[in-house]
Amino acid sequence: MAIRFKSLGSGSAGNATLVESTEGAHTSRLLIDCGMSPRQLTLRLQQAGVEPEQLTAIFITHEHSDHIGCAPVFAARHRIPVWMSRGTHAAVGRPESLDDLVCFARDGEAIDLGSMLVQPFTVPHDAREPLQLLCSDGDRQLGIATDLGHASAHVIAMLERCHALLLEANHDPDMLAASRYPPFLKRRVAGDFGHLSNGAAAALAARINHASLGHVLAAHLSERNNLPELAAQALTAALGRSQDEVMLATAASGSIWLTV
Repeated sequence: MAIRFKSLGSGSAGNATLVESTEGAHTSRLLIDCGMSPRQLTLRLQQAGVEPEQLTAIFITHEHSDHIGCAPVFAARHRIPVWMSRGTHAAVGRPESLDDLVCFARDGEAIDLGSMLVQPFTVPHDAREPLQLLCSDGDRQLGIATDLGHASAHVIAMLERCHALLLEANHDPDMLAASRYPPFLKRRVAGDFGHLSNGAAAALAARINHASLGHVLAAHLSERNNLPELAAQALTAALGRSQDEVMLATAASGSIWLTV
């Protein structure tokens, strides 16, 4: 068995992550979030070697536009099952295009996708019922953790045995404070239900670091309030690694394929 992952694009403008698990001749492919146009999403999938029809399922973490994006249109066009929480479904207006495709996810209830088991878990974020994920092939675990204002005890417990991690490092506090964002937006981003700063991401990474933790991919970097080198410095210091051992997902091209 084997599991691998690739960011198709990550940032304030749009997010999508592809996770693939293979057992024998069977491969399960999960697309996490669809925060871009159908055309762009299709192009990036194809660049990753995957056609939309080859997706086993889509998982939407929450209703914000940079995550749900084109999901209703894309899923309906290609007849792909879509998992989301009931809160997310309500927050996006219960789209009719998903009526026979939507499946409801809950914290603590595993989803069996064949050669991949997906475990949703709640995170503190200013959305209706946001969920992030553990993805496993039965042997190795990948943690996906973006869009959370702080690392709750539940988040730490879910991620502490991961073998690879896609982790939000959204902003540098000084850059955010000096930005042109209005005060209410600065408070939202920096708040307990906003986004992880570089320092908060580093503290979480250090808390769950262990000898079997492999790839760490920093994601959801703000284009206005962060610099890639600042995110990399914080995480490498926290994990005791060299700069080339912590990778960064970009808005333009995401990341390379990484094996868990």
